[in-house]
Amino acid sequence: MKIILAVNGILPGEEVVKAACARPWPSGSYFCVLNALDPYPFVRIPLLLERAKAHIRQNLEDAADRLRGIGGNVTTEIVVGSPRRAISVFAGDWQADLVMVGSSKLRRWERKLIGSTARSVFRRGPCSVEVVRPVREDTNAEPKPYLRILVATDGSEFSTAALHSLAERPWPGGSKVKIISVPEFPPLEEFSYLNAGEAEDLRVACEEEARICAAKGVEVLAGSELNVHSDIPKEREPIFQVILNEAEKWEADVIVLGSHGHSGFDPVDIGSVSEEVGLRSKCSVAVIRRPHASAAA
Repeated sequence: MKIILAVNGILPGEEVVKAACARPWPSGSYFCVLNALDPYPFVRIPLLLERAKAHIRQNLEDAADRLRGIGGNVTTEIVVGSPRRAISVFAGDWQADLVMVGSSKLRRWERKLIGSTARSVFRRGPCSVEVVRPVREDTNAEPKPYLRILVATDGSEFSTAALHSLAERPWPGGSKVKIISVPEFPPLEEFSYLNAGEAEDLRVACEEEARICAAKGVEVLAGSELNVHSDIPKEREPIFQVILNEAEKWEADVIVLGSHGHSGFDPVDIGSVSEEVGLRSKCSVAVIRRPHASAAA
């Protein structure tokens, strides 16, 4: 497995490196600690660009040493260009399987930059993408050695691919998976001709379809060592908000979703479920995409 850790090399102690070091990975995995350095601020003072590179290179090596400490095969790379495009281009050239990008506690303008970068990697990335956020920890309790993974499935081939990816990867022992399928209730104002009984039958049918999707998800993970159960949310809110609510109530550490389309998001999906969950969630979000697809222009 080939994993890119896209980090802000100017600031040490990235959460993305911490998260990668805390997880088990398939034997023989390769890591690239990557910094995409926007050259624009240095146009008039090129000497400062070289000083920035030297500073970043040292921080990347420090991060690489931490990964080598867990037995990883690690390289570092600085690419000069806008992070919003350069990360995805590099991921395609390097044939990455996963890009992990951080979302740290930064100042307001820096949060906007990170959000813009994450959004672009979500849309352009040729492989799976995870936005990493700090794991929730109770300061009065011992840190838990496992993860709580929330999987949202709609029963599509993309959701199924995400579940298979989850089953094939090693996870910390005792990790728990909650599979949800959000019923897609049609707007009843479009079916004003239905009587109350017919509207109720439609609601029940939507919930049953969601229940079948969730059950199929449980079957996919049946042979894994993960502790798996499923649930059908009953909330009547936008799907992305239901997923976020479930993650918050269950105190999930990571949300896993499948991405529709071979590269980036379908036009209908941009700004919708996967992207909205990824950019609004308080926990990490992994969007599983078929590997080595061509990056969107």
